[in-house]
Amino acid sequence: MNNLKWLWKISDGFRPAIACSALTGTLHVCVSLAFVYVCKHLIDIATGISDDRLGSYIGWLASCLAMQLLLSAARSRLTAQTEIRLRNELRRKLFVHLMDSRWNGQETYHSGDVLNRLEEDVSTITNALCSTVPAVFITVVQFGGALFFLSRLDVRLAGILLFIMPVALLFSKGYVRKMRRMTREIRETDSHIQSHLQENLQHRILIRTLEYTEKTIDKFANIQFLLQDRIVRRTNFSIFSRSMIQIGFMSGYATAFLWGIFGLQDGTVTFGMMAAFLQLVAQIQRPMVDMSRQIPTFIRVFTSIDRLKELEALPSEESSPSLRMEGPLGIRVNHLHFSYPGSNRNVLDNFSHDFKPGSLTAVVGETGAGKSTLIRLMLALLQPDEGEIAFYNSKETVKSSPHTRCNLSYIPQGNTLLSGTIRSNLLMGRPQATDQELYNALYLAAADFVTALPDGLDTPCGEGGAGLSEGQAQRIAIARGLLRPGNILLMDEPTSSLDKETEETLLKRLSGQVKGKTLIMITHRETIAGLCKEVVRMTKNTPAKQESISQGSVHD
Repeated sequence: MNNLKWLWKISDGFRPAIACSALTGTLHVCVSLAFVYVCKHLIDIATGISDDRLGSYIGWLASCLAMQLLLSAARSRLTAQTEIRLRNELRRKLFVHLMDSRWNGQETYHSGDVLNRLEEDVSTITNALCSTVPAVFITVVQFGGALFFLSRLDVRLAGILLFIMPVALLFSKGYVRKMRRMTREIRETDSHIQSHLQENLQHRILIRTLEYTEKTIDKFANIQFLLQDRIVRRTNFSIFSRSMIQIGFMSGYATAFLWGIFGLQDGTVTFGMMAAFLQLVAQIQRPMVDMSRQIPTFIRVFTSIDRLKELEALPSEESSPSLRMEGPLGIRVNHLHFSYPGSNRNVLDNFSHDFKPGSLTAVVGETGAGKSTLIRLMLALLQPDEGEIAFYNSKETVKSSPHTRCNLSYIPQGNTLLSGTIRSNLLMGRPQATDQELYNALYLAAADFVTALPDGLDTPCGEGGAGLSEGQAQRIAIARGLLRPGNILLMDEPTSSLDKETEETLLKRLSGQVKGKTLIMITHRETIAGLCKEVVRMTKNTPAKQESISQGSVHD
């Protein structure tokens, strides 16, 4: 029932189009039944049973054929338009939710699994809503209409057909439960395949240099074999179940055929009635076959709904308007405690420090001491277990939260460029920036090499900055961060891919041009720490010692 409510919710705004598709299909069924009626009369006229005008019924026959073609084309067009609109809207809503979902230091689902859900599961659900649901309605109408028409010709034959077609098997709880479990296993294995493909293609150079390609291919083959085995098992189970129904369908057709034969023999059935029998039996059997095929479809739909509801259940980040604070800003960290979910080790244990407005601070320490975690807490990507982070200026103090993020310019570690152009990457920092502002930021980041490129700002960047060196990509990322209007600049290992000369140029330009901003630099290089006015040293030692080192190691 909850799944049906979920389908009803996501179909909001598309229900009239879906209903129109069902109505068009229903009209097509009515015309099809009229076609059977016309065919019967034409045969009766030709055999002398009826003295109606042949030309009139030929005209009706042509009209029925034309109407069927038009209605079929109209329904196909309407279904395709509605489905792609609904698919885009559902995928957009899920994408927005995922982009706004809260991060706790690790992703709940593999990115390949998420992509598989956004592609395959969304397609399964939208196809069901726009095609399968109207088809089921149309099938019920077709079945009822054909059965009614057949009962008007011979009520006993209609009763026999209903009695010998055992459709109850497909609706048994055991069948549905087993099919749903099998389908869930298949969807999970399919997600595993996409995750394996995405991750290994993304890191194929690393895998090749480690000479791990063969093992990666073997693992991929094993996952594919598992998927194949699960699909075959589900198919075999489904074929057996449907075969039981086919026996009933074959019996029904044979009954109608023999009924007509004996009726022709004793004169109780005309050739027109015989033709109508056979067509109507087909119109009764086909809906029942279609219904039997829709059961696995709805099972796949309910499995896909469960998988998308898991994405929707991811908690969203706090939503509130951005709060921009004017003037020089500082960040005060008071008695901060933090550990990642599932870990029994505190990454930060009673850490305190005041990053004063306009200061230039280096945060140094060994790997795992919590340097990058501290930045994530300042960005409110993570929430502290205890303690507080607050932004302050001469007028006010505001606790750190997603709505204070606008005051920060963040430059993450390593190559973080997206596919596109240098311009499109820079404009992520300030969408309205002019070319001159872009070039100024590139100069400050020691990335003025861009001016010498043949296409300048419009030079294409491949995935992960492909086409540029690591050092070039890092400097462009720094320029992107400098374009942000925030008065606090967070830089995580900003010179890790730079040579000594370029590093010195970058630091010189930053210190000379970035005035009034508070700079916090995560680094492992003592040369950078020596250029900063303040240094915070972090270790993985005991809580008390960490706090005393963090505060006591600060120097002017």
